[in-house]
Amino acid sequence: MHWNIALDNFTYFLWGNTNIDWVFPFIHRPEGFFASVILAIVGIFGAFWLGLGAGLMRLSRTWWIKYPAVCYVEMIRGMPLLLLIFWFYYLAPVITGQNLPAFSTTMVCFIIFTGAYVAEIVRAGVIALPKGQMEAARGSGLSHVQAMRLVILPQALRNMIPSFVNQFVSLTKDTSLAAILGVIELTRTGVQVDNREMVASFEIWITIAALYFLICYMLTSYSRRLEAQLSRYQARDR
Repeated sequence: MHWNIALDNFTYFLWGNTNIDWVFPFIHRPEGFFASVILAIVGIFGAFWLGLGAGLMRLSRTWWIKYPAVCYVEMIRGMPLLLLIFWFYYLAPVITGQNLPAFSTTMVCFIIFTGAYVAEIVRAGVIALPKGQMEAARGSGLSHVQAMRLVILPQALRNMIPSFVNQFVSLTKDTSLAAILGVIELTRTGVQVDNREMVASFEIWITIAALYFLICYMLTSYSRRLEAQLSRYQARDR
C-alpha cells in the first residue's frame, strides 16, 4: 500500500496550485476540491433560481410565458450534460468570436442543465398541492401572484426538498465533467497525480472518492436538518 503518496498529495487534491494566500477573500482560478465546491455551490444556487423561474413559467396559462419555458426544459432534458458542455465550449467562440474560459463555461452549463430538472421538480410540486389551496387563497382577496408567493410556494417547496437534494447531489458529482475541458478540479488532480506516481492508483482514487462523499454527505445532512426544522414549524403552526 502507498497511502503516503495520497497523503503527500493531499493538499494538491484540496486546492491544486492555487496560492492559499489568495483564496480568501479573493478567488483566483480555484483548483482541486476547492474548485469542485465552488462549481457545486454556484451551480446549485444558480440552478435553483433558474429552475424556480422556469417551473413557474410552465404553470402559466399565457402562451408566450409558458412555451419558452417548455422549449427550454424539454430541449435541455433531451441532451446529455457532456454534449451541452461541448456545445457551449466549441460553438460559443464561433458565435462570439472569442474563447470562453473553461471554468466559467462548465459553471454556466451546470446551471442551465440542472435548472431544467429543477423546473420540473417545481412544476410537479406545485401541481401536487390540492387545488383548493389556490382557490382559498384567491377567495381571501389575494391576487394570483400573491397566492403563489405566500400560500402555494411555501408549502410546495417543503415537499420538494428531497427531490432538490437528489438533483443537487447529482450536480455535485457531475462537476467531475469539468475535467474534460481541462479544468483542474478534484477529478483532474487525481488524474494528474496518478499519471505522475503510477504506483498508488487505488489509494489516490479512494481519497478522491472520500472527498466527493464528504461534499455530498454535508449536503444531505443539511437537507435532513432543514426538513426536520420545517416539519417542527409546520407542526407548531397547526
